[in-house]
Amino acid sequence: MSPADPIAETGVAVTDPAGTASASHAANGGDSASDAGACTPGAADAGHFAGEDLLDDLAAWGPADTPAGRFHLVPACIERDLPLISRWMNDPAAATFWELSGPQGVTEDHLRTQLAGDGRSVPCMGVLDGVPMSYWEIYRADLDPLARHYAARPHDTGIHLLVGGVAERGRGLGGLLLRAVADLVLTRRPTCARVIAEPDIRNTPSIAAFLTAGFRFSTEVDLPAKRAALMVRERSLRHVL
Repeated sequence: MSPADPIAETGVAVTDPAGTASASHAANGGDSASDAGACTPGAADAGHFAGEDLLDDLAAWGPADTPAGRFHLVPACIERDLPLISRWMNDPAAATFWELSGPQGVTEDHLRTQLAGDGRSVPCMGVLDGVPMSYWEIYRADLDPLARHYAARPHDTGIHLLVGGVAERGRGLGGLLLRAVADLVLTRRPTCARVIAEPDIRNTPSIAAFLTAGFRFSTEVDLPAKRAALMVRERSLRHVL
């Protein structure tokens, strides 16, 4: 599951500070990405496919405490989150890789495709200490077209990340949050043995962030829209790397 260029780009794409501030009232009081009551549930919110929860109730995974603060993955809601996500996607650094720049409808179509699906990919807002500051896609890599390009295993779980705020760039936050989210995946999905990512091979800051987060470089893969670095974090090495 991916944007037109299916990636997990980290610590590169930014937006102006006003983009983040517009949705930054605290999660414990009414931040735009944690007021789930504003959303209309879809198939992806439920996360079910033929009676199976494909991502083990992601909405209930809970927070992760990190050195940067308390971090939540909150399933995205178009009515609530589209303006901010679209703003982030229109930053030139994001547009280069995600290819979702333009009117809000471009990003809206991308979100609706996931939210109307069977739950194999869930778009999320990343909320750090109450401030929405990143966009994530958590997806079943073994059920994704990506699986045709590597030796997929059952329940492999993939990550795409866009760090949105200019203040969050270039200070190691991407790697820190990637590690936290990978740990959440491995903790909340006991059947998942590996977390997968496929950043563009040209995006060296993204690859460096994944390496910092305990992923290892596996191989290069040719995908329809790019040549990617296949990055893998294995449960068996979770406490080593």
